[in-house]
Parts: sequence; C-alpha cells; structure tokens
Amino acid sequence: MEEKLPMTKPVPEKSAALLFTAFEPSGDALAAPVIQLLLKNYPEMAIYAWGGPRMAEAGATLIDNSVDDAAMGLSALKKISTVRRHIKRIKQWTKSCRVLGHVAVDSPAANFPICKIMRASGARVIHLAAPQLWAWGTWRARKLRKLTDMVLCLLPFEEQWFTDRDIPASFIGHPRLNRALDKEYIHTHMHNLPQGAPRLAIFPGSRPQEIRANLRLLFNVYVELQSRHAGMGGIIVAANGDLAQMIRKRIKLFPTGLHLITQQVDPCIAWCDLALAVSGTVTLDITRHCKPMIGVYRTSAFSWLASKILLRTPFCLLPNIIAGREIVPEFVPYCGGPTPIVKQISRYFLDSKNAAVQRAELARICQRYQYKHPAVEAARSIGKIIGLKPLPKAPTVPKTSAD
Repeated sequence: MEEKLPMTKPVPEKSAALLFTAFEPSGDALAAPVIQLLLKNYPEMAIYAWGGPRMAEAGATLIDNSVDDAAMGLSALKKISTVRRHIKRIKQWTKSCRVLGHVAVDSPAANFPICKIMRASGARVIHLAAPQLWAWGTWRARKLRKLTDMVLCLLPFEEQWFTDRDIPASFIGHPRLNRALDKEYIHTHMHNLPQGAPRLAIFPGSRPQEIRANLRLLFNVYVELQSRHAGMGGIIVAANGDLAQMIRKRIKLFPTGLHLITQQVDPCIAWCDLALAVSGTVTLDITRHCKPMIGVYRTSAFSWLASKILLRTPFCLLPNIIAGREIVPEFVPYCGGPTPIVKQISRYFLDSKNAAVQRAELARICQRYQYKHPAVEAARSIGKIIGLKPLPKAPTVPKTSAD
C-alpha cells in the first residue's frame, strides 16, 4: 500500500513545474532568493519544493518540510530513514506532476537518488552548490556527470575542477560574500554589545551536534585567554533561540566578561577584534567583513585520523580553501586542548600586524567575488537550461542577510 503524500496545496494533474529539493537549513536559505527571482520574472511558472520555510516565503509551494529534521540534530540512522521517506514521496509525487527541471540544493547524498528519478522522467537537473567531490569522493565525478545538466558553483576554483572532468559548471558567486552590509543596522546593534578589550566573538556552530562537539573547548579557550588578557570582553553568538537555550544549559555559569547573544551575526563580527569560529559558512560572513579569525572543529581522535586519510584537500576552512593556502589559522579537525588555540589568538591580540596581514588576505578573497550576483546567475542558468526566455539584463535582486 502506497504511503499518502502530505501536501500544503493540491498539485495540478500533469502540470509543468520546477522542483527544488533541499535537506539542510543552509540549502533552504540558498534556494529562497533564486525561487523569488524566478517567480518574479516568470510568474506563470509553478515551483514546488521539498525544503523549508524560507523557500515557502519566497513563493514555492512547499510539498513537505525536509530541513527541520536536519536542524534538530537527529541521529545518523534516523536522518537516513527520514531522507528515504522523502525520496519515496517525491517518486510518488512525480506521477502527478510533469517536472521540467529539478534543482538539487547541496546535500548530494540525499539529492543523488532524486536526481536519478528526475533524470529518468526526462527532467533537466541542475545542482545549486557543487558537491565537494574535490575534497572527498573524486571517484563520484562519473556519477555526477550522469546526473546533472549543470553544476552552479559557489567557490571560484570549482568551475574549472568540474569542467576538467566533463561536467558542465558555472561559478555564480556566494550569497554570504556577495551581499551588501547593512551599516545602519550594524551600527545600531553594536551599541547593545558589551564593553571590554580586546574583544573576542565566539561562533560555536549552527547545528546542535556542532555545539555539543565544540562548546566546552571554546569555553575553555575563553577562560584561559581571560587569564592572560585582563579586561577582555567576549560574546558567544547563537544562531537561533533554540541553540541559545542549549548553550545556557551547557554553561551553567558564565565567567566575567562573557555574554550570550542570539543572531545579530554582522554586528557581532563588526564588534570584535577577532572571531573564533567553528568551521562552516559563518567563516564567509567573517571574511565579508575582512575580520581576523581562527577556525576550529573538535573531533575524536578516530575522526581526526579518518579525516587525514579521506580528505583530498590540505585545508578544511572555507577561506583557506578559496585562497589555496592557509591565511586563517585552522584547527580543523582538532582533538587537542585549548592552549595551542589560545597561543594563536594571543599572537593577534598582542601584535596588530598579524591582524592587518590577515585582513588584507581576506580582502583579496572578496575581490574574487566582485560583480557576482548568485541568485541572478542561478536563476538565469536554470531558465536557460529548461528553455525559458532570458532574464532581463538587470532583474531585481532579493536582499540577503547573515542574520
């Protein structure tokens, strides 16, 4: 007996449509401005999504929410089971909807089986955010070649990497780097942040598992730094209210000078002298400000060893990957204690030349993203691939924010 498919709106029988599938909150955020731009310029188009609230707010008909489970930090086995249910429902859904194009947003492990289904149905397949095969799994390039018509790349070197392997690709920029900073918003909210000098902003991750793995190490780093730098001010920046509550439960007593802030990413980056960040896209927000940072991701000794065997890139932090060399000190992956990280941060606190050098290198990264408009370029590529009329030369670009 087939499982019934929950739908927020009825699907017109055999209607022509574009389908987006995302399985992480970051994918939900990445796809939303692209959907908004497509619907603005092609109002007759039907766009459906397995995704999240941002895609729905952008105008897509949300068939099922496939990102909330990722945000809740489910176990690996439960995640696999949940993704399999989504894939089964998508296969059932395609029987009542003629999909012209499928936009697979990040999450290659979850999206590859869906791409195979869509490819078999005759749909064109576009990957929004390239699978990071250059870092791991180079052997999967052949599989991707069979399952895509275009890979829309967020990192500048990826276009050449994929085209060298006969996979169509285009560098579109990155929404975390190709965005205007709201200086008025930043200035207003900085006034509410604590005093102290030097100033350290801690970004513990945007997922529960990242906080569980890293928070104790980050806390110990702050405590040791405070003993070396009298008067230091610090903030821990929680990505949302649920994660803020999780942090409060894990840190029963905050040391003097350390405060918890929810969201307000840009003001917190602008406020600090240096950011200590768990590896992730927040490092690109910090890059956008050209603010010095240290990257960290704590793992077990076994995971550390496995990463040394499996990873095919010498760097793990996004700014270093883009630069092709270490411009940001990274402890990723890391299974040691706080002291080496403290020593590295102290180098920046005690000698402003180190901060100036890193600022200049981060500015060079930002220059590589000049004149890119990710949502516009993605929408233009998607429209071309599925046979729509070209977008206007200067379409309206949806606003983006790090908060």
